[in-house]
Amino acid sequence: MSINSALLAGVSGLTANSAALAAISQNIANANTTKAENGEPYRRQLVHFDSILRKQMGRNSDLPNNNLSEVQATKIIEDSRPFREVHQPGHPDADENGMVKYPNVHIHEEMADLISASRAYEANMAVIRTSRTLAMQ
Repeated sequence: MSINSALLAGVSGLTANSAALAAISQNIANANTTKAENGEPYRRQLVHFDSILRKQMGRNSDLPNNNLSEVQATKIIEDSRPFREVHQPGHPDADENGMVKYPNVHIHEEMADLISASRAYEANMAVIRTSRTLAMQ
């Protein structure tokens, strides 16, 4: 794998993890949004990652193909888990039984995802830094 290949893999990881961090921060920001644009509570967003294999030829025709795997955030999926229901009769969004539907966002789960995505982001930054250092030597 060449230095450029490592850079491409690191950059693709940064881009994908940026999308994940954006979705997580949006989930945290809307954790108590009882009415979204569609009239329902906010639904938790999940980022779907896909791996992309790129074949690169070596300098000589004798060398085998090298597979480079990159990652891409291909789509955002809504979490299908049910909404949380809380008894709050005075709430403006309460139904006739006094139940309010809250988003299916759990802050502790979002924080765990946030830590995981930020660590993956840091790891990709390390790949890019190391590739740059190797290229300069």
